[in-house]
Amino acid sequence: MFEQEIINILKKETKLKEIKLEIPPNQELGDYAFPCFELAKIHKRNPVEIAQDLIKKIKLNKNIQKIEAKGPYLNFFIKKQKLTEQTLKEILKQKDKYGSKQIGKGKKALIEHTSINPNASPHVGRARNAIIGDSLTKILKFQGYKTEVHYFVNDIGKQIAMLVYATKNKKKFDFHNLLHIYIEINKKLKDNDKIEQEIFELLHKLEKGDSKTKKAFQKITNICIKGQSKIFSELNIKYDFYDHESKYLWDKKLKDILKKLENKTFKDENNRIVLDQQEFNLPMKVPVLVLTRNDGTSLYPLRDIAYHIDKASKGKDLNVLVLGEDHKLYYQQLKAALSLLKIEAPKVIHYSFILLKEGKMSTREGKVVLLEDFMKQAIEKAKQEIKKRQKVSKKELEKLSKIIGYGALKYSIIKVSPDKNVTFDWDSALNFDGESAPYIQYAHARIASILKKYKKPIKNKVKFDLLNTNEEINLIKKLSEFPNIVETSLKELKPYLIANYAYDLSSKFNEFYHNCNILKEKEDLKEARLLLIYCVKQVIKNSLALLNIETPNQM
Repeated sequence: MFEQEIINILKKETKLKEIKLEIPPNQELGDYAFPCFELAKIHKRNPVEIAQDLIKKIKLNKNIQKIEAKGPYLNFFIKKQKLTEQTLKEILKQKDKYGSKQIGKGKKALIEHTSINPNASPHVGRARNAIIGDSLTKILKFQGYKTEVHYFVNDIGKQIAMLVYATKNKKKFDFHNLLHIYIEINKKLKDNDKIEQEIFELLHKLEKGDSKTKKAFQKITNICIKGQSKIFSELNIKYDFYDHESKYLWDKKLKDILKKLENKTFKDENNRIVLDQQEFNLPMKVPVLVLTRNDGTSLYPLRDIAYHIDKASKGKDLNVLVLGEDHKLYYQQLKAALSLLKIEAPKVIHYSFILLKEGKMSTREGKVVLLEDFMKQAIEKAKQEIKKRQKVSKKELEKLSKIIGYGALKYSIIKVSPDKNVTFDWDSALNFDGESAPYIQYAHARIASILKKYKKPIKNKVKFDLLNTNEEINLIKKLSEFPNIVETSLKELKPYLIANYAYDLSSKFNEFYHNCNILKEKEDLKEARLLLIYCVKQVIKNSLALLNIETPNQM
C-alpha cells in the first residue's frame, strides 16, 4: 500500500527502474527509508547531498506526514491514522488472501523438491528439502501461480540395483525392511568385488531393456515411493508428478542433445563423451561434464539435462529447484550445459543440512534418525507439553499434539536461513516462550480465546484514531509489512523470512497484550482493540499457512 506509493514517487524523481525501501530500526527514523547510495554511484556525488536535494523535490500528500533527510537516507513518516485504517480494512476485506499481491496470476510455475533416492525410509535430514519446497509451493499458489509440484525419482541408480540384488532371494520384504537391507548390502560391498560386479551387471541389463530386470527395479522403486510418500503426506506434503529417470534411458531426446552439443564435446581417454565446460570458469580442476560411458550409453547428467528441458517447457513463467548444498557445483555444470542449448536453468535454492552430533546423516552407513520416528517423537513430546498446561479429551489431545508437534518440527527447520545448518533441539522447538511454532500458535489461540469471551461479532467500523499507543502502532506497522515479506520470500526463495515475520508479529502482539487492556476498556476503545487483534489472528494464520503449519484455537 504505502510502500508502493513511496516507490512510485521515488521512481518519478530519481528515474531509477528499481527502488528498494528499508524498514528503519526504530519509529524515530520513520516508517520507510530510502538509501541514496545507488544514486551516489550513478551521479558520482555524496549520498548525503543527494538526500538533501530529493527532500526539496518531493511533496507531501494525504498519506505522508513528513519526510526527513538523515545522512544518506530519506526517511518517510506515514500518517498513523491512515496506516491503521487502511491496513486493518485491507485485512478485513481480503481475510485468508491478505498478503498476496497475485503476482503470479495467469502464470505457470513448476517446482521440483524432495527427490530423494527411492532406497529406504527417509532420515530427518532429508525433511529440510521437502519442508522448504512445500513452503515455496504454498507461496507460489498464494501468489496466484498455477503450480505443478514434481518429484524426480532416481529409479535406475546403483542404490536401487543394490536393493534388487539383495532382495532377489527374499520372498517377503516391505518398505520398513529396506533400510536394514540397504545398510547390510553396503557392508558386504566393501569387501566383495564380485557382488559389485553383479550389481553393475544388473544395471547393464536394465539399460538393455531386459523385461525381468525392469520389473525388479520397478518393484523396489514402487515400494519405496509409496512408503516415502505416505510419510510426507502425514506432514501434508504432496506431489503432483513423480518423474522417473528411467523414462530417459530410451528417450530419443538424448541423441538430439548430443547432436546439439557436438561442437562442445569430445571423447576422453576412456572413450566417454564429455562436455567441455572450460569457458564457464567453474571451480574445478578438470572443467568437463561426463555425458556417456565408453559404450555410448547415457549417464545421469545427460538424462538430467533432458529432464530439465522438459521441466522448462512446463514451468514457463517460473521454474524452481530445491537442492542440497553438496549439489552446488553440479548445478553450475548443469546450468552451463543448459545455456549452450539456450534453455533457462531453474531458479535454485540450496540448503545446508540437519546434523547429528557426530556429523552428517548417512543412509549408507546407517547413521540416521528416521523422519518417521522423529514425527512420532514430535507427537509424544507435544502431548506431554499439552498435559502440563490443560485438560483435554483423548480425541482432542491426539489432534492437538499432531498440530503442535508437526508445527514445532517444521518451524524449527524452516526458520533457519537455508545456507546455515539446523541443529535441532526439542526443548527449543517446543518452547512456548521462545522462537518456536508453539509460541506463535499460542498467540493465535490466545486471541481466539479473547474473541470467544467477547461473544459478539467484531465491528469493522471503529474509531481507528484510538489505536495510538506505541504497542498498537508497532503491531499495525508489522501487519502492513506482510504483503512485502511474502513477495520478497518468493523473489529471493527465502521462506524463512515468513517464519521470522510470524515470530516478530506474535512477539509484538504479546507486548501489546501485556501492556494494553482489551475487554475491560471503554466500549469504543474495546471495539477498536478487538478489531486489531482479530486482524493479528488472521495474519498469524495466513503466515503459518504458508509454512504448512496449522493454527489451533486452543492450547
